[in-house]
Amino acid sequence: MFRFLTAGESHGKGLASIIEGVPAGLALDEDYIASDLARRQKGYGRGSRMKIEQDRAEIISGVRHGLTLGSPISLVIRNKDWENWQDKMSVSPVNQEPEPVTRLRPGHADLAGTMKYNLDDVRPILERASARETACRVAVGAVARKLLDEFGVEIHSHTVCIGGHWAKSVEKVDWPKVEKSPVRCADKKAEKAMLAAIDEAQKAGNSLGGAFEAIVSGVPIGLGSHVHWDRKLNGRIAQAIMSINAVKGVEIGAGFAVADLPGSRVHDIIELDAKHGWRHITNRAGGIEGGMSNGEPIVVRAAVKPIPTMTMPLPSVDLRTGKKVEAYIERSDICVVPAAGVVGEAMLAVVLAEAVLEKFGGDHIDETLRNYRGYLKSIGPRK
Repeated sequence: MFRFLTAGESHGKGLASIIEGVPAGLALDEDYIASDLARRQKGYGRGSRMKIEQDRAEIISGVRHGLTLGSPISLVIRNKDWENWQDKMSVSPVNQEPEPVTRLRPGHADLAGTMKYNLDDVRPILERASARETACRVAVGAVARKLLDEFGVEIHSHTVCIGGHWAKSVEKVDWPKVEKSPVRCADKKAEKAMLAAIDEAQKAGNSLGGAFEAIVSGVPIGLGSHVHWDRKLNGRIAQAIMSINAVKGVEIGAGFAVADLPGSRVHDIIELDAKHGWRHITNRAGGIEGGMSNGEPIVVRAAVKPIPTMTMPLPSVDLRTGKKVEAYIERSDICVVPAAGVVGEAMLAVVLAEAVLEKFGGDHIDETLRNYRGYLKSIGPRK
């Protein structure tokens, strides 16, 4: 229904995406996509690459006069840094082979990738395994978000932890405050501690991880399915979030905390409200029950590991000689948790856009909305 592919290397000519399944008639322009791309590039602890690139996705197909055509949408993001990498990343053969990367980095794709593809140079692996690819995902996610806007679905994220410093839990997050924060955290006390931790890590040549939380509001009851394992909404969300570079764990709702609690303190009591219809008193399920959305906000948290590249490198091994060496140093960030939250929003948007189109269908956005509105009228109490 809604699917996409990305292509491109970190220091190649650029990144490309092809999106299939967007209905005709959806208003879409490059400025809308650029807003999310700019959010991805921000965040305290990002590396110097963000000062070089000013990501903007060019729409080269699938849109005419500001409206989608129903045909595949293709996007291109040019890499400005390509000017400095034309020899190392040349598409054509070069007279003199660039110096290979052979010092393996613990925690990166270097070892597994070179073994899998029978390579004696890490460069082809690290270029594609780089989180630079997530610029494509954010651009695609913006297209998915534009579709979800039509259904009143909103997606936000915020940083809840960096370097062991946790933001206090609140019932309602101040989203404008989050976007103004250099670490995308609304808790000023936690923000201060996070900033100090990033500065300390930078001085020590280290890197920091943390966690982000994404919250989706306006999701109707019934997206996903209980029928097959691969159609369960929670499974699709978990796979999408886990596919983000450096993410090592995902929770939905109360997550791992349910392991310590009895059922009476886990399951959300159902009510029928005269004004709002079906609702739950609490939301420990995180908006999903039985593989389907239950009408409450979808709440997802992800644990992000520290970046593997550090200026104070770990001990490692040389790919060609097998000798002990220090790990390779590639230009990198100190902390990417704030940006990872934006990528998480994008992947959630993709999954939910697919689920909306799966549920309501339609080749034109008007048809999809008509099916959606008809469905909303049908989900009252059974008499």
